[in-house]
Amino acid sequence: MVDRWDVEEYVGVPRVSGLVLSGDGQRLVTGVATLDSKKTKYLTALWEVDPTGERPARRLTRSAKSEGGAAFTRGGDLLFTSARPDPDAKDGDDDGPPALWLLPRDGAEARVVAARKGGLGGVKVATDADVLIVTGDVLPGATDAEHDEQLRKERKDKKVAAILHDGYPVRYWDHDLGPDQPHVFSADLAGLVTGDDEAPLAGEEEARLELVDRTPQPRAALVEQTPAVSPDGTTIVTGWTEPRARADQRSRIVAIDVASGARRTLVADDEVDAWSPVVSPDGRWVVYGYETISTPHRAPRSGLALVPLAGGEPRVLAPEWDRWPGSPVWLPDSSGLLVVADDEGRSPIFRIDLATRQDGAAASDTITRVTSDDAAFTDVQVAPDGRTAYALRSSYLAPAHPVRIDLTAVPTQAVPLRSPAPTPELPGRLEEVETTVQDGRRVRAWLALPEGADAGAPAPLLLWIHGGPLGSWNAWSWRWNPWLLVAQGYAVLLPDPALSTGYGQDFVQAGWGAWGRAPFTDLMAITDAAEARADVDETRTAAMGGSFGGYMANWVAGHTDRFRAIVTHASLWALDQFGPTTDASFYWQREMTPEMALESSPHRHVENIVTPMLVVHGDKDYRVPIGEGLRLWYELLAKSGLPADEDGRSPHRFLYFPDENHWVLSPQHAVVWYQVVTAFLAEHVPARTGDHGAGEAGDGHGKRPGYPDVLG
Repeated sequence: MVDRWDVEEYVGVPRVSGLVLSGDGQRLVTGVATLDSKKTKYLTALWEVDPTGERPARRLTRSAKSEGGAAFTRGGDLLFTSARPDPDAKDGDDDGPPALWLLPRDGAEARVVAARKGGLGGVKVATDADVLIVTGDVLPGATDAEHDEQLRKERKDKKVAAILHDGYPVRYWDHDLGPDQPHVFSADLAGLVTGDDEAPLAGEEEARLELVDRTPQPRAALVEQTPAVSPDGTTIVTGWTEPRARADQRSRIVAIDVASGARRTLVADDEVDAWSPVVSPDGRWVVYGYETISTPHRAPRSGLALVPLAGGEPRVLAPEWDRWPGSPVWLPDSSGLLVVADDEGRSPIFRIDLATRQDGAAASDTITRVTSDDAAFTDVQVAPDGRTAYALRSSYLAPAHPVRIDLTAVPTQAVPLRSPAPTPELPGRLEEVETTVQDGRRVRAWLALPEGADAGAPAPLLLWIHGGPLGSWNAWSWRWNPWLLVAQGYAVLLPDPALSTGYGQDFVQAGWGAWGRAPFTDLMAITDAAEARADVDETRTAAMGGSFGGYMANWVAGHTDRFRAIVTHASLWALDQFGPTTDASFYWQREMTPEMALESSPHRHVENIVTPMLVVHGDKDYRVPIGEGLRLWYELLAKSGLPADEDGRSPHRFLYFPDENHWVLSPQHAVVWYQVVTAFLAEHVPARTGDHGAGEAGDGHGKRPGYPDVLG
């Protein structure tokens, strides 16, 4: 239990993620990440949670390599992936890729059942057949598993890291693409179930799965795709990315026959990207996610659509519903789905009933809100009888934890189960703030306030701007957690300006292609509303954001001097430079014309910046390349209204991570991140009496008090 919100203690809090339910509805498994003994990385173990909420959670796995990708076989055994060494391997590799392991339901030791040198993941099991599918990376020239291993060994031995591309993209978020490519494999699980009469005796080798490649030579078609398998195990359904002219692409939905490997297209629409298909329990339907292809003047619309597995015309689900549903889970009788959708600063579970007329034609889909919690839900699982669901629930009041949901009486509050991780005690309270802007739109925010903040002791305000920009502040984040700053005495404002999801299509459209207009004025309006409160000190304010939020922080810095300090993380600075260098330039071309990008680019207003800024960037960031941070840093010192002095010193700071990406993932780097942010804010916006302020001298070498010594 965290008693003090000290960042060193905070990074050690166990973190729950993922949830899977056994076919009989009797077992729930989740992952729990904890710090290793050196406190330099997180290790994830699998834990079993009692669906009734009576028994405490119990740990199932333990290794120095972590486990993930949990899935139950039809017989109740647990499959998972892990890079832990295989004790039965003749040439054991302590640094090998993830293999597929099986933990028998009878309590026997886990063992490897499949392995490839390219690693395995994405485990899915057919509900009505002993068929499994997994994904794994294969080098393009490999003819089989042995050849793939040989080619990898040659690259490693010769220290060759070069990649020869013939298409786009070449990298994604935080990792390079290629030279290997993801494939989908299938396997027959028969013989691996617990209780097999042919189980080997001591000293005999245990059976391994035969993995059959069902997607030979896919090129980049399966990059970042999530395949599914039909209940009867006969068909794989997956998103399939097709390259287009001028470095563009579209994502389709395809069906692959497990027996023959024959592939057919289910959905191919040039007006949408389609992904993440899920087959209905009766095997008749495929639901999938889609997003319309945006233009610089028309925002995308995201949602769910339905297509017959046998082939036919797709249709959009609940087309008149002004929300963006996702993460569909079929009800057991195939009559409808449970989905989640951002909604007014929450992300509840909804039910979509697929009503049909007597003649079999589709009628209007019915939308029912299932959960009434002020929270966000993920990893929804439905019990076999359709009366109960399970999920992970989180909010700004608590991190992710398992809950049970009664589907027979809705809307309903989810009931917490006995979680394997403690819930931190909060150092303050959470409220909502809202205002109405000039065009009549309602803009709302969460406001986290420190204990004791009132009219007699108002707290300084910190405006936190979310990334995306198509997103919402509605769920607990371990990376951007307001409570660490609340514990320091700050009131943290978490607003959803124009472009945020959960407020309707018009709300997204209001900021589309004009990031510096409605999103900026919305942020200033909701800040005004927060500052009007008696428990907030309007004379001590700061702003910060990451990714798109970092872009907005840069834009704010060039358009107002109302804040005493600004933190900008992984931020877009020069949009003409950003567009061709981000990892998904094809998407950016749909976002803004060159003229719109120039009009919205923060770098054009650098001379107006008179607020001290903390710039944070990781060198391995491919979504917002390091060039954005480097150019921002140089131009702040050379061109801003607060430039470096004659001795080259500046009130601005640059926190640079050579080996971090768009996020700061290393536990000790996260500690440094929070320490530097806190010190920078204390330097310019002291939270409490006695904190040093902007005018206090440093140590004579440009360093200010409060910054971590580990930085030198």
